[in-house]
Amino acid sequence: MPVATVIVDAVLFDMDGTLLDSTAGVVGAWEKFKETYPGIDIHKILDTAHGVRTVDNLKNYCGLTDPDELEREALRFETAIVETSTNNGRQGIVKLPGVSAIIEELEPTLADPQQCWAICTSATRAYATAALGIAGIPIPKVFVAAEDVEKGKPFPDPYLLGAKLCGVGPEKCIVIEDAPSGIRSGKTAGCQTIGLLTTHKLSQVQEAAPDFVVPNLSSVTMKRTDDGKVKITITME
Repeated sequence: MPVATVIVDAVLFDMDGTLLDSTAGVVGAWEKFKETYPGIDIHKILDTAHGVRTVDNLKNYCGLTDPDELEREALRFETAIVETSTNNGRQGIVKLPGVSAIIEELEPTLADPQQCWAICTSATRAYATAALGIAGIPIPKVFVAAEDVEKGKPFPDPYLLGAKLCGVGPEKCIVIEDAPSGIRSGKTAGCQTIGLLTTHKLSQVQEAAPDFVVPNLSSVTMKRTDDGKVKITITME
């Protein structure tokens, strides 16, 4: 299997579909919202909405335009993700393969306190904080949520802000993403990108043209170097 090595100053992770899986709750939330918005097509939404901010999905699929209503409904939707994630035997919100070892390696220590990783998510801060806690994933110092940017993915704003808050240029970062919209966001920001096949078909991920494609983070290892960078080894199938 081909192996690639990349050295970067910072790693910028998407959250849902990259670090954790909340698919069960997302399905449950849309089922709940169909009671209020009976015209929505859940199958179409699930095929296209992943990686996009909740407020943008509610605009696109529920026809909401009022800012206050959007904020209320986004909160209700993301609360429903958590509440419905274990309904009817669903698996809940769970950490994805390979995540624990990578985060353990990247977490700052007394000997190496530099922050070299960030989460840049399309979720709101409240929901992302809850989901990460449920999955047992620590919240990094640099944590970009939906409300922190004017334009969400596929625009580059989330990853540009993540790189800035890490104190490095985007060209010195690598973005880890599962959604085509997020891959495009990272590429447009000027970052290298790794596409994961956790939520989309290979053809969908390849269409977004990431630099590397792997099944999930178990195909990736990361090691902090003595000069404060991150050495990434990517094993491609």
